[in-house]
Amino acid sequence: MTATRLSPRRVAKGAAPLSPLLRLLILTQLAFNVAFFAVLPFLAGHLGDAIGMAGWLVGFVLGLRTFSQQGLFVIGGALADRYGVRPVVLAGCVLRIAGFGWLGHAEQTWTVVGAVLLIGFAAALFSPAVESEVARQAVVHEESGGGPRTRVLALFTVAGQAGAFVGPLLGALLLAVDFRAVCLAGAGVFVLVLAGHARLLPRHIPGRTRVRVRGGVGPLLRNRRFLALCCAYGTYLLAYNQLYLALPAEVERAAASQAPLAWLFALSSLLVVTAQLPVTRWAVQRIDLRRSMAAGLVLIAAGFAVVAVARPAGRTGTAGLLPAACFVLLLTLGQMLVVPAARAWVPDLAEEGRLGLYTGALSSVSGLIVLLGSAATGGLLDAGLPPAVPWLLLAAVPAAAVALLPRRT
Repeated sequence: MTATRLSPRRVAKGAAPLSPLLRLLILTQLAFNVAFFAVLPFLAGHLGDAIGMAGWLVGFVLGLRTFSQQGLFVIGGALADRYGVRPVVLAGCVLRIAGFGWLGHAEQTWTVVGAVLLIGFAAALFSPAVESEVARQAVVHEESGGGPRTRVLALFTVAGQAGAFVGPLLGALLLAVDFRAVCLAGAGVFVLVLAGHARLLPRHIPGRTRVRVRGGVGPLLRNRRFLALCCAYGTYLLAYNQLYLALPAEVERAAASQAPLAWLFALSSLLVVTAQLPVTRWAVQRIDLRRSMAAGLVLIAAGFAVVAVARPAGRTGTAGLLPAACFVLLLTLGQMLVVPAARAWVPDLAEEGRLGLYTGALSSVSGLIVLLGSAATGGLLDAGLPPAVPWLLLAAVPAAAVALLPRRT
C-alpha cells in the first residue's frame, strides 16, 4: 500500500465524518478494553497474594498472557485476511468469555496458565481482525479526502483508553467482593459484545479481498524495514507491560497497598482520552512517523529514569508515589506518539491484500519480546539489586530502540 501525505493546511481544515463501519470498529475497541482492563490491573496482585506465586513466575505468567495474545496476532491477522473480519471476531469473543470464566475459578498454577493462554489467544483472534480493518479503512478515509489516517487511528486509541479508564474503576469496585466477581463481570461484557457484533458486523466489507493464508510469510520475513519497525515497537510494548509488573511493585512499596494503582491507570487513560487527538494533530503537522516514534520512545525512557533517580531515597506515602505518577505520565505521553505512528506506518510496508498478516506480525514479534523481557524483568525486580538499577536498565531499552527505527523513504 502506498503512503499519502497531507499538508498541515489540509489537516487544519478538519476531517470528514467517519463511515458507519469505522464507528462500529472504534466502539468495539471501547467495549473490549472495558472488560479487559477490569481484570488485568489486578491480576499480578491476585497471582502473588491469593495464588502464592513467586515474583519471577508472576512475571512469566504476565509475559505468557502477552505472548499468547500479541505473539499469536499473526494467526488472527492471517485468518482475517482469508475468512474476513466477522467470523474471526465472533470466535475470539466466545474464547474470551470462556477464558475469563476459567480464570475466575482457577486456583492452581496450571489452571491459571491455561486460563491466561485462552484469554490471550482470544484477543489474538479478534484484535488483529479489528485493528487491520481499522487501518485499511483509515487509508481509504485518507485517500478519499477525509483527513489523515493517523487521526482515525488516534480515535481508535482514544476509544481503547476510554475503556481502559472505565475498566480499572469497575474492577476496583468489584474487587471488594473478590477477584472472581471481577472476572465474571469481564465475561459478561464480552457476552454483550458477542451479541451486538453478531447482529451489527457486516458479513462482507466492500473493497476487502480475501487471500490464501499460505504465501505471505516469506515476503514478510524478507522485509527488513518492517521487521525493524516490529522490534522497535516491541520495546515500547515491553515498557508498557511494566504497568502490570514493575509499577504494582513500586506502588506496593510506596503505599503498602495496591489501592492507588487503579487511580494511576485512570490517570493514564484520562490523559489519552483528553490529549491523544491534540498530540496527534501536533505530530501530523510537524514531524513524520519515524520522528514521532523516536520522540515517544525517548519520553518512555525518561519515565523509567525518573523512578530510578528517586528510588534510592526510599520515600513512602504520597511523596513516594509521585515518581510512579511521573512514570505513568511520561509513559502515556510516549504511547500517544508511538502507537498511532506505528499503526499508520504498517500499511505503507505491507504486501497488498495482507494487511491483517502484517498487523498481526507487528504484535507477534512484540509479544515475543515481551515474553522474554517480562520474565527477565520479574527476576530483576526480585534480585535484590540496588533500587535504582532495575529502573535504569528498563530506561535503557526504549532509548536504545530509537536506533532500530527504519528510515522513511
